[in-house]
Amino acid sequence: MTVPLGLPADLPGWLTYIEALHPKSIAMGLDRVDEVRQRLNLYPTFPLITVAGTNGKGSTCAMLERIYHEAGYRVGSYSSPHLLRYNERVRISCQEISDNELCSAFAAVETARQSTLLTYFEFGTLAAMCHFMQAGLDLAILEVGLGGRLDAVNIFDPDCTIVTSIDLDHMDFLGSSRESIGYEKAGIFRQGIAAICGDPDPPASLLRHAAETGADLSQIQQDFSFTTATDGTWAYVAGDTKIAQLPIPALRGAFQLYNAACVVTAVRVLQARLPISTDQIAAGLHNVSLAGRFQVCRQNPQVILDVAHNPHASDALAENLKQQPCKGRTFAVFAMLSDKDITGVINALQEEIDIWYVAGIEHPRGASADQLVELIHHQVPDNQLHKYPNVTSAFAQACIDAGENDRIVVFGSFFTVADIMRVLQAT
Repeated sequence: MTVPLGLPADLPGWLTYIEALHPKSIAMGLDRVDEVRQRLNLYPTFPLITVAGTNGKGSTCAMLERIYHEAGYRVGSYSSPHLLRYNERVRISCQEISDNELCSAFAAVETARQSTLLTYFEFGTLAAMCHFMQAGLDLAILEVGLGGRLDAVNIFDPDCTIVTSIDLDHMDFLGSSRESIGYEKAGIFRQGIAAICGDPDPPASLLRHAAETGADLSQIQQDFSFTTATDGTWAYVAGDTKIAQLPIPALRGAFQLYNAACVVTAVRVLQARLPISTDQIAAGLHNVSLAGRFQVCRQNPQVILDVAHNPHASDALAENLKQQPCKGRTFAVFAMLSDKDITGVINALQEEIDIWYVAGIEHPRGASADQLVELIHHQVPDNQLHKYPNVTSAFAQACIDAGENDRIVVFGSFFTVADIMRVLQAT
């Protein structure tokens, strides 16, 4: 690739450049990013599925991506954040974008933005769509970064929308109640467009906004649902329609059936444009994978990676641990960002953890190990607790201390899981 004079020469250079471009890492609003979108003429003609939610967005996008891939469609997927490489965020046919392709897309955005300031996420969102529009896609799946109404992804008009769940997270930006957060997430809804809600108890604000917008709302446990069978399969049910003998999603956790039911509903919405068979749905659910979501990496002792970083996700992690007990003890390798609900996460998991290996995160927003120790002592004073300067040293000691019947659960943030992924890949 020939790089225009004055622009970064490689992907690390570009990522450093776009991270420093805007004085804020998050700047809510669509005016700036839409202005650059218009200059780039980014108006996709292929169908878009936009996915929002407090938790479950990544799993839902991964299932959709895999199902359409199994059906032979050329499907693009844009997600965030990444774990090890920025390239994870932009995929076509389940393959990550190359460094050269990313640099080309970044250069196109940089040329078009002129003096308009863009955040890291806004810049990346436009670059992803630049790449998708050159790739001859049949479909693109867009994961909302934060909220929905004012998220950069929302400049693109979807053909189907999904809100997976509504709970408390990112409260500095989205408000301090489920009502305010529900309103923000419902901001992806459009008049006459399918709006699928996978939260069994959605806030009134979401329902009200769907009605005011004129969206075609479908709610789980009202308009569609699922049932489980004794043979280890499940069935999707919507009115008189029943799709039986579907495999349990390869992504672990009972809550994944809520996400999977939303996915099947979305597939049915787009069925006339992109036909999908029951066998292709089944293959997608069976073959889907997503790093860092109750991901079992090693055995004897078992090592589990989970990016749970808010109480809602931690409740799900606790339920998974409870449903799959181990013979020995459960060790927690735990580190979080300071602007998250640390107490809520500890509360959710305290009954499932025997020994805590606590560390700070080497990030400006990272909570210190001392802060985590104080909160754990306050919540569960009788639990064993060890403190380490970083996540890798905490994990190393947990591996030394754990017996073959024990398990080590690494959780608290994407940063926490990414650090241990690098260790596991190196060993």
